[in-house]
Amino acid sequence: QVQLQESGPGLVKPSQTLSLTCTVSGGSITTNGYYWTWIRQPPGKGLEWIGSIRYSGSTYYSPSLKSRTSISRDTSKNQFTLQLSSVTPEDTADYYCARVAGDYAFIGQGTQVTVSS
Repeated sequence: QVQLQESGPGLVKPSQTLSLTCTVSGGSITTNGYYWTWIRQPPGKGLEWIGSIRYSGSTYYSPSLKSRTSISRDTSKNQFTLQLSSVTPEDTADYYCARVAGDYAFIGQGTQVTVSS
């Protein structure tokens, strides 16, 4: 069974770059058909799609975050990474990585990130 585990700092200063890694076990990130995805949930708000990297390596980003977002992968480590630049307190949220295929998603446990000086 696939497992996804987010890792990264829980506190980031404003204007810095947030960097999170998702380590995948029980399945390869190059398996045909899957989108490896980052989503977030700010306090008191709903889920927000940040972006995805396809099994082929193609990337897709939310228009509202595209200018600040980069998603990459390391196939040798079976990991994919989120970088969100120029963060503000509005980027404070629980961040999740997920494997998505059609209408189905398998989501990691998430990690809390606070943007504060």
